[in-house]
Amino acid sequence: MSLSNASENQVLGILLKGTEPAYVTGPTQYVALVSDAGGGANVSEATPIANELTYTGYQRVAITKATGWTDNTDNFTNAAQLIFGKRTDAGATQTATAFVVCDTGPTGGTAITMGIIGDLTADLDISQNIQPLFDIGTLTVTAT
Repeated sequence: MSLSNASENQVLGILLKGTEPAYVTGPTQYVALVSDAGGGANVSEATPIANELTYTGYQRVAITKATGWTDNTDNFTNAAQLIFGKRTDAGATQTATAFVVCDTGPTGGTAITMGIIGDLTADLDISQNIQPLFDIGTLTVTAT
């Protein structure tokens, strides 16, 4: 897990100055699927959503903060099943390598102010009629 550069600075602001960004009190956050064009754990901390998937049927999944994550003492995992849109186009296969928890909804584009980047345990190839689904406890966020 890593934080976007903006999030790293905002965490320091919270801890050192007591300044909370507006998204802290919002009830909802979103999970996006991204591809790492370079392979491996190289999703950009500067622009974590730059390689977000774009297939027809895709959109970010909303999570309610109060109930969306299970605290396992040394990490957090998704507390509910996450189901992304089914791919309906026949374009080239897109491969999700990571997820980004962000503060901006399905049509927010790349303008996010908070991003937590987590690697998927295995790359997920998404072609026509594939619907990405993550069971409870399969997305893990760990502070390192």
